[in-house]
Amino acid sequence: MPQPLAPHPTLRRPPGPVVLCILDGVGIGDGGEDDAVATARTPVLDALRAAHPWTKLAAHGRAVGMPSDDDMGNSEVGHNAIGCGRVFEQGASLVVGAIRSGALFETPVWAELCGTRTLHLLGLVSDGNVHSHVEHLHALIDGAARAGVRRLRVHALTDGRDVDARSALTWLRPLEEKLAALSTGGRDYRVGSGGGRMLVTMDRYEAEWAMVERGWRCHVQGQGRPFASACEAVETLYAENPKVDDQWLPAFVVTEGGEPVGRIEDGDGVLLFNFRGDRAIEISRAFEERETFHAFDRGHVPDVVYAGMMQYDGDLKLPTRFLVAPPAIDRTVGEYLAAAGLRTFACSETQKFGHVTYFFNGNRSGYVDERLERYVEIPSDTLPFDERPWMKCAEITDAVVQAIGSGDYDHVRLNLANGDMVGHTGVLESARVAVEAVDLQVGRIWEAVKAANGVLFVTADHGNADEMWMKDKKSKAAKLGPDGRPLPRPSHTLNPVPFVICDARGELRLADVADPGLASAGTTVLAALGLQPPDDYAPSLIG
Repeated sequence: MPQPLAPHPTLRRPPGPVVLCILDGVGIGDGGEDDAVATARTPVLDALRAAHPWTKLAAHGRAVGMPSDDDMGNSEVGHNAIGCGRVFEQGASLVVGAIRSGALFETPVWAELCGTRTLHLLGLVSDGNVHSHVEHLHALIDGAARAGVRRLRVHALTDGRDVDARSALTWLRPLEEKLAALSTGGRDYRVGSGGGRMLVTMDRYEAEWAMVERGWRCHVQGQGRPFASACEAVETLYAENPKVDDQWLPAFVVTEGGEPVGRIEDGDGVLLFNFRGDRAIEISRAFEERETFHAFDRGHVPDVVYAGMMQYDGDLKLPTRFLVAPPAIDRTVGEYLAAAGLRTFACSETQKFGHVTYFFNGNRSGYVDERLERYVEIPSDTLPFDERPWMKCAEITDAVVQAIGSGDYDHVRLNLANGDMVGHTGVLESARVAVEAVDLQVGRIWEAVKAANGVLFVTADHGNADEMWMKDKKSKAAKLGPDGRPLPRPSHTLNPVPFVICDARGELRLADVADPGLASAGTTVLAALGLQPPDDYAPSLIG
């Protein structure tokens, strides 16, 4: 625990709590027809911006620790930045550095993986750079060939969420060509299995263990619809269902002579090449846990060397083997609040619960100080989010309003997930409803904050619902599909996010900060609570 911070020289703590309301995926777009944020009816957010000081925050690229400003932000790095008050080099940057320097290929874990019977590379195949990057996969394949790996299988999860909805062949065609070209001189390199990321393997926060089970049956046991290649699988599934996108492709296996070519068996090595942790933890548990695993019946659990691109949970030490050390994050906002004896309430639904807890706390599981904190998770729906765009924002708000009114907490933070989760569906009308549902709940929260004489900060972690169509990079015109309709954009955006300062006392003023980023939001929470932020934190947004 860090040393307690000194009192702020000019700002005093309000009588009520300082509330941080994170509107996930609600960025500031161009206001066009596909901008679900701008075209939704949002009387509350409009009124707050009209009556209170506010600014825009950078929520992508270097402002959140990504390799370049061409990289979109995401919920993980966004909440890290807010909760840490500083920008840490994140997974994508760390992996790029380890590959370019060659350090990754000099680790004992890499040597151990390359010494197994078959090396299996499992992960998301795209250039989205949110959970993985296809260039990392190609570097691993090249490294395996240099290391003398004779038999290699790729288990390819298709994206359609952080990239174009139907772009899987963009990555799979060159991948299969590369694997075929390397299959000479006794090498046997192929794709073994695959499936869509929202149907196979990549569950998070234990929302749907059946997703992980489907992945286990597919990758480990070779159960799935058989095809001669991954490209044939995707082409066939596209033709059979013109509406399905890459997120939702069913599990498939590549077979030869009627037998799967990529089962994971005793003596093999398995590397999960995703660098982001939230959707990597459950499949890692399935491989690493023995008697303590009860989520589903795994059947025979193969004795393998399992590793992650990174260690996805430092507290749980999961997985035990990894190639690249995650960022060492210390002195978080949560730790400083606990050191000051301030009481915290954090709440979201399952889809984003880990973001206001684990990621906000610097990738730390559990409580910072259980005596001072209460974390509440509202179970998410398991139905498609475009069919339930209101999600659980009302239930989260119920819990938050009660916490504010109780007088038991100095700091309250919450995440309303609608703009992101519904934005990822690519359904414009549903995204507008999602934003309108969020707007209604922000109004309830502000009324509770005013009654408690507190402070409300309204912000977001990245953009998403603010740009729902694919655009031509030069003309900015919508890209059209075969039916003449705009192609949906299910990914995050490069747009800034708002930061609105709502002080029931009317005392707080917007500070003059040049090019502020998300990290300043965490600093501002400390300042609003009457604490002098650390010198190495990002500038506070209030003076």
